[in-house]
Amino acid sequence: MLRLYGLGFVDRLFVGMRPWTRASITRMLEDAAAQIEDADPGPTRDQAQEIYESLAHELRNEMAGPCGTYKGNTRVESVYTIARGISGLPLNDSYHLGSTITNDYGRPYANGFNSYTGASGYATAGRFTLYVRGEFSSTPSSAGYSPLLALNMAQYMDLTVQRIADPVTGQSMLTPYYHQDTIPLGRRITDPPNARLLEAYLSAHVMGHEISIGKQDEVMGPTLGGGFAYSNNAENIYAFHINRVEPLRIPGLSYITGPFRYEFLVGGLKGHTYIPNPVYPSPTGQLVPNVITPGNPWIHIEKVSFRPTQNLEFGFERSAIWGGEGHAPVTLHTFLNSFFSFASPSAADKFGREDPGARFGAFDFSWRLPFVRDWLTLYADGEVHDDVSPIDAPRRASWRPGLYLSHVPGVPRLDMRVEAAYTDPPVSTSNGGHFMYYEVLQKQGYTNEGQIMGDWMGREGKGGQAWITYHLSGNEWLQVNARNQKVAKDFIQAAGNEYGTTLNDIGFQAVKRIGKDFEVNGSFTYERYKAPIYLPGEQTVTTTNVQLTWYPSRKISF
Repeated sequence: MLRLYGLGFVDRLFVGMRPWTRASITRMLEDAAAQIEDADPGPTRDQAQEIYESLAHELRNEMAGPCGTYKGNTRVESVYTIARGISGLPLNDSYHLGSTITNDYGRPYANGFNSYTGASGYATAGRFTLYVRGEFSSTPSSAGYSPLLALNMAQYMDLTVQRIADPVTGQSMLTPYYHQDTIPLGRRITDPPNARLLEAYLSAHVMGHEISIGKQDEVMGPTLGGGFAYSNNAENIYAFHINRVEPLRIPGLSYITGPFRYEFLVGGLKGHTYIPNPVYPSPTGQLVPNVITPGNPWIHIEKVSFRPTQNLEFGFERSAIWGGEGHAPVTLHTFLNSFFSFASPSAADKFGREDPGARFGAFDFSWRLPFVRDWLTLYADGEVHDDVSPIDAPRRASWRPGLYLSHVPGVPRLDMRVEAAYTDPPVSTSNGGHFMYYEVLQKQGYTNEGQIMGDWMGREGKGGQAWITYHLSGNEWLQVNARNQKVAKDFIQAAGNEYGTTLNDIGFQAVKRIGKDFEVNGSFTYERYKAPIYLPGEQTVTTTNVQLTWYPSRKISF
């Protein structure tokens, strides 16, 4: 769908709110069919036709319409297995040093052989849908960080361990260290295979809305490499969703804004730890830690996107992490306080029951450029902490701009995409990682189950990505991709020493169909990184993936 949009054959697509429902894609394909038929003969039209036919095969049941009267249907959407081999010690720490594998639902991985086997399917009955995607994973044990490195990260990067004065002797000492999901401490053993639901939700279609509860995919932003507000870099959260999936037009207002979509979700985060104050028992004065309890906060996210013209889309998003053990309680009052609060709280409110939480604002746009709308698309995603929007505080914001060339002159099956990214804004540089994706009370920041649920660039990072893809058909391709990430030295530090992290990789991918319903997806990535606070010298990591997927064509109606 993104390629059809870049080639100029789809105009109703909201790039900044993905994924789209099957019914929405069906309606967009109806418009695309007319544009393809009216287009001048040539390579571009041929490719659009190939994409259309591939999507039409996937959505053949929806596009055919109901045959007779039935209440619903069930379908196994896909059955897959992934074999992943990793040589070398990979990075798996998006909150600090970086990650070897990104945008992978927070799947565990380690040096050696990793495997993931799963299936997805859905059942519908009238306006109701139940969707499930689950898998079994098997991953070797991993060494994790040493206790000293974990302690340094907690003390200097996350401020979850502090140096204080002993109340009896007056000597300097550290508050007790504890394990936190954002720091991979010690040996982590994930064998034997464990089961996990990647998506599982029940939804109802009500007047152009999908109202659902459960775990489901969200990508908020037009970029391919990440999404500041929400991405699939971390495990999906259990949440309540209201998603306007069909464009809404309001007489008068839509004359200016065009059709628009909006979305709201609220749910609980995992992997956050309540940080208790140390206890000094009398009369010895010895430091004894309190019992550590989960401090999991909640998050709510709102987004609205507009299409004032066929070629321009822009959207605004706001998210707030609030509540949790040791913070303000999760109640209707604290939810409304975080929802409507836009001013900076006082210190008393921040550390009390009136804390509005960690608030972030995002803005994104996608623009098919004038005179070359079928060739070039310019887009960007931005987010700011403790400000209403990146537009009113651009120098405090993090940005990921990108440019997409839908086909190369002379090589119409080749497209190119490049994106830059930084989370080290000019006004807040050298801030020790304590700004973007971090908050003074929510010290595990913008994470779920230990991984950043936004852009993998993380805290105080700079870099970018590029993709060159040759399309063999509508759903087959060959691709070369590259990635760079450099984390600021002032952030990666310990005991007065600054280290930083530099990561570069190049990858190759091939996707081929055997028949229409069996897919082979193979990729290889060569990575080199320097993380001196973790390992001395330059490290080399190679990752080989082979994924086999079967898309059963049978649907059961009832």
